[in-house]
Amino acid sequence: MRSRFLSWIPLPTGLRTEVREIIVLALPLISANLANVAITTTDVIMIGWLGPAALAAGSLGHNLYFPMYLVGFGVLLAIAPILAQLLGSGQKSPIPAVLAQGLWVSVALSMPFGFLLWNSAWLLSLLGQDPAIAAMTQDYLRAALWGLCPAYLFVALRCFLMAHSRPRAIFLVTLAGVVVNAIGNYGLMFGNFGLPRLELVGAGISSALVHFFMFLALAVVVLWGRAFRHYAILAHLLRFEIKTWIEIFRIGLPIGLSILAESGLFAAAAILMGLISLEALAANAIALQTVAVIFMIPLGISQAATVRVGLNMGARNRIAVGQAGWASLHLGILFMFVAGLILWFGGREIIGLYLHLEDPNNLTVVAMGISLLAVAALFQVADGAQVILAGVLRGLKDTKIPMWIAVFGCWVVGFPVSAALGLWFGYGAVGVWCGLALGLTVVALLETWRFARRAHFLPDLEAG
Repeated sequence: MRSRFLSWIPLPTGLRTEVREIIVLALPLISANLANVAITTTDVIMIGWLGPAALAAGSLGHNLYFPMYLVGFGVLLAIAPILAQLLGSGQKSPIPAVLAQGLWVSVALSMPFGFLLWNSAWLLSLLGQDPAIAAMTQDYLRAALWGLCPAYLFVALRCFLMAHSRPRAIFLVTLAGVVVNAIGNYGLMFGNFGLPRLELVGAGISSALVHFFMFLALAVVVLWGRAFRHYAILAHLLRFEIKTWIEIFRIGLPIGLSILAESGLFAAAAILMGLISLEALAANAIALQTVAVIFMIPLGISQAATVRVGLNMGARNRIAVGQAGWASLHLGILFMFVAGLILWFGGREIIGLYLHLEDPNNLTVVAMGISLLAVAALFQVADGAQVILAGVLRGLKDTKIPMWIAVFGCWVVGFPVSAALGLWFGYGAVGVWCGLALGLTVVALLETWRFARRAHFLPDLEAG
């Protein structure tokens, strides 16, 4: 069946093989990413049922928690290319030790971030937030932060399965997490199933519990599953290997900072929107949520590309490295071009999913939202290309230069242009998003140049 998959496409055999492998690997990862979005969306909706104050505190807590999580998430993503290159080269004996060290790195990362989250009221007071809301936020985060360590442990196990091209368990466990999270929220937030009504704190406890559940479920697959039992990973947990820690942080820390730079750009755009008008801020939230869902497609392709490039790099197959990289990019461009067309021609219908289009109070937000989705349509290809190429370069363990590319494109180009067009030249919300589009395009172009250069000047791996 798989041998006939995509056989009708007129491509060279090697390139067709890479396209097939990337699609097969990416589809469950895309589904898992969408399930993660569903967990966050469920939290926002159910916290909103508690009222405006709880929603404000919950949103504030998420805005503190998420950037810290992303840095650690990026560090742990280094595990995937390290393992993929080992598997590609046939060196399986170091694999359990690498994963074991990755699990300890997960624990170590959770400690400083957990300390900051525990003392979030002090941090929020420095940022001038309302003391009552800051106190609610701290209570929420003190419950939720206990899920940070298992969330990191889950990422480490997820990278292990990705490197082995076994993403189905990731999807199934994450999908189950959506259900567990909704049930936990319903019980702990509102006092159902005989549980106490804990409201926002209940949402934090539920979030922590779902991360524990997802980690334990994936641990069963990795530690005791038939395909991986021979690794005896538990036997390596009491060892400490400083070289592996250094390699994980050397590759992973630039990944975390790159992700933070890009997510920070969109957070800064929201601040600019707040300076323009409340309507601009609302339209930005709708458009951003829409493109965030679409973004899960190239993100899944990017994660698959990291594995395929890493495996081919480990196998010392220079031609296949290039084929995996360019095949991933072309797939992403195709998907995002279609997504751009949907945003361009279906903007009004998409906004209608969030707001009543005929309500006179919504007319300004609707018009702004349609305009922002039109701008988003123009940079979908660039946005997809930059995240996929970042994944391709990670497969080569090339992360430091891509980090500087992300910082340059987002903060030297994107943010200043957004601020200038949106505030100083009077283009408002559309001007802000035009700046985002330019920044992401610059990142995509520079990363394309970077991979083309790396692919061209790779040593003759086959001869090595």
